[in-house]
Amino acid sequence: MRSLTLYTCCLLSISAFAQDPAKDPKLTEVWDPKPKVVTPAKISSEAPSDAIVLFDGKNLDEWQNPQFKGEPGTADDVEKMLKQWDPNFKHAEAGWTLKDNELVVKPGNGAIETKRKFNNFQFHIEWLAPKAEGKQGQGYSNSGVFLMGLYELQVLNSYENPTYSNGQAGSIYKQLIPLANASRPPGEWQMYDVAFSAPVFDSNSTVVSPARVTVFHNGVLIQNNIALKGVSAFINAPRYMVHPDKMPIRLQDHGDLIRFRNIWIREL
Repeated sequence: MRSLTLYTCCLLSISAFAQDPAKDPKLTEVWDPKPKVVTPAKISSEAPSDAIVLFDGKNLDEWQNPQFKGEPGTADDVEKMLKQWDPNFKHAEAGWTLKDNELVVKPGNGAIETKRKFNNFQFHIEWLAPKAEGKQGQGYSNSGVFLMGLYELQVLNSYENPTYSNGQAGSIYKQLIPLANASRPPGEWQMYDVAFSAPVFDSNSTVVSPARVTVFHNGVLIQNNIALKGVSAFINAPRYMVHPDKMPIRLQDHGDLIRFRNIWIREL
C-alpha cells in the first residue's frame, strides 16, 4: 500500500509539473483560431523624407551587437536582464553579414540592435525567409523584430507552414494572433509596417497605459491598435515590468539565414 501511495504521489507531482506554465513552453502556445489566408498585393515602400534610415543596403552604421547575446526565456529572465542593462555598455559593431545590399543573419553571432533608442514610432522593415527543405513549424526561417527590444513581432515562414497561431508570422509572440495570414511563399520579399506606442508607468511602477501596436503585413492589416500584455517571453505568460523610456530595435538571431532590407523609422 505504501508503494502504491508513493507511486500515486509521484504521478501527481509529474502532472503538476507538466501543468506549470513556468516550466512548459507549450502551455502558452495557441493553435486555434487559425487566421484566414489573404493574398497580399505586390507593393513596396520607400522611406519618407523625415524618416531615420536604419538600413539602406550600404552599411551597418546604425547597428551594433547588444549587451546580451541571447534571448531571455522567461519573463523573470527579461526582468533580470533589464536590471543589468547598462546604458554605457561598450558595444561591438553589428556582427551580421552585409551581402548584395541586404542584411543577413549570421547564426551564432546573436541578435543585433539599433544604436539609437526609440519609444513611439512608425517602423518599416522588409524581410525574406529563404526556402529550406525539411524545415517546418518554428524551425522554418525564424527571426523576430523586438520593438523597444522587448516586444517581439514574429518573423517566420508562415506560408503553408502550420504552427501555433500566436507564434506565426505577424503575431506578437505568444500574445496576439494576427487578424490574417498575409504571408508570401519563402524566397519572396515581405514587409511589415508598424505603428507602436510605448507603455507608460507611474511612480509606483504601475502601468498607466499599455503598449499598443498596429501592424500591416504586406499591406494587410493584421494587428489593429491592440494593447500588448507585457514583454515577450518563450515561457510564462507575458507581463509588464518597468524599463527605460527609450530602447533600441532588436533583430533576432534564431539560427536561420533571414535577410532584411529597406529598414526605416519615424519618431512620433
